[in-house]
Amino acid sequence: MEPRRIRHGLLNQVSIGWQGCFALSQRHAMVMEAKNSAHSEVCTGVLLRKLAAAGVRPTRQRLDLARAIFGAGNRHFTAEMLYHETRSIRFAPTLGTIYNTLNEFARCGLLREIAIYDAKLWYDTKTGPHYHFYREDTEELSDIPEEWVPEFQIPAPDGTSIAAVDVIVRLKKV
Repeated sequence: MEPRRIRHGLLNQVSIGWQGCFALSQRHAMVMEAKNSAHSEVCTGVLLRKLAAAGVRPTRQRLDLARAIFGAGNRHFTAEMLYHETRSIRFAPTLGTIYNTLNEFARCGLLREIAIYDAKLWYDTKTGPHYHFYREDTEELSDIPEEWVPEFQIPAPDGTSIAAVDVIVRLKKV
């Protein structure tokens, strides 16, 4: 394979899908700081296309946060969790930048916001319709397996339509 020149180095011509791009490394910090590696360049290209398709201007900090958010596949997290995960980035974002970026990603459909009763706002990378378990004792949010969810037949009142049905099943240890 003949390498082709990329802005910051050489990249072998490889084809890596969206999911496979991030399966190359489990440690977000290593991926984020490996700016000259071939896989990082490919991942950056995938992220640039993803952000552009959603209408998000790709700044350096948005790209760094996108790597941390989407690098682990489908996941649930809070802004504070993401803040602690990104402390090892060379130019670590502030908590305010993280909140602004998460709000922008949610507004553009890249993330789903989930409001939990204890005033914590969670984010989910899986944006399609699905339901959640929330463990009160460990403060963990997880997806309910699709086969466990009953069908809902809820009629909308006159003059309205149902935008979404959000179900959160709260769990506590017995």
